[in-house]
Amino acid sequence: MKGSLDITVDETVKPIVDDQVAVFEGTYYDAKIHVKPKSEAEVINDLVNQKAKVVVTARTLTNEELKRFEKSKINPRITPFAVDAVAFISSKSNNDTLIALKSVIDFMQGKPDSKIKGLVFDNPNSSTVRYMKELAKIKDIPKNGVFSFNTNDEVIKFVSENEGMIGVIGVNWLSQPSQNMTNYISKVNIMGVKGTKDNEYHYPSQTELMEGKYPLARDLFIINCQGYSGLGMGFSSFIAGEIGQRIVLKSSLMPVKTPSRKLQIRSEIIKDKE
Repeated sequence: MKGSLDITVDETVKPIVDDQVAVFEGTYYDAKIHVKPKSEAEVINDLVNQKAKVVVTARTLTNEELKRFEKSKINPRITPFAVDAVAFISSKSNNDTLIALKSVIDFMQGKPDSKIKGLVFDNPNSSTVRYMKELAKIKDIPKNGVFSFNTNDEVIKFVSENEGMIGVIGVNWLSQPSQNMTNYISKVNIMGVKGTKDNEYHYPSQTELMEGKYPLARDLFIINCQGYSGLGMGFSSFIAGEIGQRIVLKSSLMPVKTPSRKLQIRSEIIKDKE
């Protein structure tokens, strides 16, 4: 594979895409992929308006969006490749590391909660905001107590320095932090979340995602609208294939397909020489 490709990426899942691109370019030396991080709203808007041909998102396309492509005689190829999680974080100065999802939903609906001084998001147009708004069944976020910055890094920094604030971010930013963020991440806790299915608290770990226990899991997709078998199709196949799924597994997210393991079976045991 060779050529150049621009990929517009939901910024909440940029770390896993950066990992995939690094290995892909290391495998195919004549291929160059440029990652353009944007908010989810911008990613989808660019795709629908054909400003972007290949995108990575934390949701699939709606029926209305698919109909727009159908009118343009474009058939988007939608490939799920990982299960990600929305994580709640708090400052380590805050002794309480557990929270009920209902408490966060109530806060999103404008109901005060003694455990929550404020909710902090990366971007008002991000996938995490959209995700939580859907859970809370609201159209707009409250004017009081809900804050947004521009990046996940800014959320982590702010929460690490402000007790009582709860950050809402993609868990991939915690499992694969940049070098300059390591100090800030050491000052935050990933909170255990109690969902509606049981009374237990669950964490956004790979094991909990695989067992379907963490209540804030979400699928990740790569959507290709190139309309031909180009570099976009090759990269999609790579992410969904054996190597790409191993990269997902190593990143602490859950791969869609469990990578195979090859075992070497010997017919006899070779004893060490004395």
